[in-house]
Amino acid sequence: MSLPAEQVRAALTDKINPAKAAFLPKYFKAIPGEYGEGDLFMGIIVPDQRAIAKDFFREITLPELSSMLKDPFHEIRLTALLMLVYKYEKLKED
Repeated sequence: MSLPAEQVRAALTDKINPAKAAFLPKYFKAIPGEYGEGDLFMGIIVPDQRAIAKDFFREITLPELSSMLKDPFHEIRLTALLMLVYKYEKLKED
């Protein structure tokens, strides 16, 4: 994994909340037999994910984001999607 992607992962890791990580699989139906079975959670709240995405979206490349979109953790994938949105919005401004 590249440096910006590693920095994003490290920033997200700093925000891990074990209590939320235990709750979220039930909320998102990621338990055996449900539609989200196998999805993994770190327990990071969306406002923290948005802040991290805003901090890193300029530096990260599309191949790095593509790699992050394949991550088993929900929060890594969502943060990658948020960074794509911020990149798109930035393109519209230019």
